[in-house]
Amino acid sequence: MVAGANTNDFKLARSTLESIPVRRPLPSRRHRQTLCVDLGYAFRPIRELAKEYGLTLRTPRRRSQPNPKRARHRRPSPRWVVERTHSWLNRFRRLLVRWEKREDTYVAMLHFVLGIITWFHSLLPK
Repeated sequence: MVAGANTNDFKLARSTLESIPVRRPLPSRRHRQTLCVDLGYAFRPIRELAKEYGLTLRTPRRRSQPNPKRARHRRPSPRWVVERTHSWLNRFRRLLVRWEKREDTYVAMLHFVLGIITWFHSLLPK
């Protein structure tokens, strides 16, 4: 999903969820499907959209909200995976500064760079 920088992210939420090419497993009580989002998505229409898709939203807590007692076995947020990937993508200047005028050229370059990153990390010793 590619849009201008002046487009609000939450307006693209439905089309983003519809464009996911990988079929997700059905959520159950034991294995819930979560979607980590930032506070820009903390709106009732977005929560209802997530419920349509069987997703549970994980948003960071606002600083003004009281801090409930933390559970002992609370899992860390997987948001770091997204931030790490954005950091890897920002190493490629052609993506960081968008030179392409056409959307399809930009998306092709994005896919090419993601292929390079995947290939590079597959060569690293485990």
